[in-house]
Amino acid sequence: MLINPRICILIAVCFLLVLSCKTDEGRLTFAVGGASSEVEYWEKVIEEFTDSTGIQVILTRQPTDTDQRRQGLVIPLRARQSDPDIFLMDVVWVNQFATAAWLEPLDPAVKNGEIALECFFESIIDQVDKYNDTLYALPVYNDCGLLYYRKDLLHRYGRRVPETWYELVRTAVSIQEKQRMHNPRFFGFVWQGAQYEGLICNFVEYAVSNNGGIIDSTGKFNIVMPQNIKVARLMSELIHRYNISPPNTYTEMKEEEVRIAFENGDALFERNWPYAWGLHNNEASPVKGMVGVTVLPRGNNGRHASTLGGWHIGISRFSDAKTKALKLLQHIVSYETQKNLALNLGWNPGRSDLYEDTEVMQRIPHLQVLKKSFENAVARPATPFYTQISEIIQKYLNAILSGESSASDGLAKAQREIEETLKRYHD
Repeated sequence: MLINPRICILIAVCFLLVLSCKTDEGRLTFAVGGASSEVEYWEKVIEEFTDSTGIQVILTRQPTDTDQRRQGLVIPLRARQSDPDIFLMDVVWVNQFATAAWLEPLDPAVKNGEIALECFFESIIDQVDKYNDTLYALPVYNDCGLLYYRKDLLHRYGRRVPETWYELVRTAVSIQEKQRMHNPRFFGFVWQGAQYEGLICNFVEYAVSNNGGIIDSTGKFNIVMPQNIKVARLMSELIHRYNISPPNTYTEMKEEEVRIAFENGDALFERNWPYAWGLHNNEASPVKGMVGVTVLPRGNNGRHASTLGGWHIGISRFSDAKTKALKLLQHIVSYETQKNLALNLGWNPGRSDLYEDTEVMQRIPHLQVLKKSFENAVARPATPFYTQISEIIQKYLNAILSGESSASDGLAKAQREIEETLKRYHD
């Protein structure tokens, strides 16, 4: 039987296309976003990895916006695509991705001695990186809430750094009154109260430091615990009773608004993330050299607590280059790479053993404050429905801060809506 030459050519072309696809299998893709300076540094990290291993890596640039970064991962993972092989995840995504069975377990690498868990903060690993006792991710960059303060003003008025929330209130009221004589814009305490995720982070810190929290001791969502009602009332009173927080706290105050107010010399205390330290102390800052930083206050009978943030690294379950991806993961969480991220980007290391490194301490002088905060860090609830629950709590907390609702009524409504949401998903 004679075969049409055109068919032969078509078969040959198809065969070559298949071969070319095969040779493309196993390529390593790494998805990462952030500021341009961060992405540029990641390119250097990848270059070092390729030079030492010979493994080529395609860096997939993601947007700076966190929500867009998440969506950029969810779409290919939901479609079970092989790329990206490895990626960074916001701390609240890890459980969601693990629940969806999108992440490759890392326990075999721990068992084989390829990953040393003792080099990381145990509480962070347990709260964030494990799901059903299986390890799915590792910390690359740790983040947490901190208390910034004007050390010059505390010294001037003979006050100490507050240990408890109520000590903070008393100190803020006293110094605000004196500072208002020559700066009517001055407030005692600025923090994130607008209706967004930052409000949840603040609430978790108040609640847990007063022996409350979003999850109770039985593992259930219980936003109406008496301790939670007490701290929600306190958050509102900071604005409306004690008047030490600005009236626009619940409408406008996010990280940058808070930072700018403090940096302009218009606040005594500031709750913010570690990134603010470098900005407060750069040459153009009006408060350069006047800023101290410490752990957040505790409740009178509670403990220090700081909401955990940061970025963790994991491998896609659908990757066709898992062995190479593990090598890259090892490289990124290695002592040397983590140290370089700290020295060059000012990132707080995911590894706990770097918090005693002399060079890192010189780059990040408040490293021991960070270490204590990470040891007391509290993760937001590990649930695949976290986004929906967060939005509910944000809505009612913001209503409490605005004075539209009492603390007890607002949290009771939030609890009912949370239960309805969970019931819909479980049904």
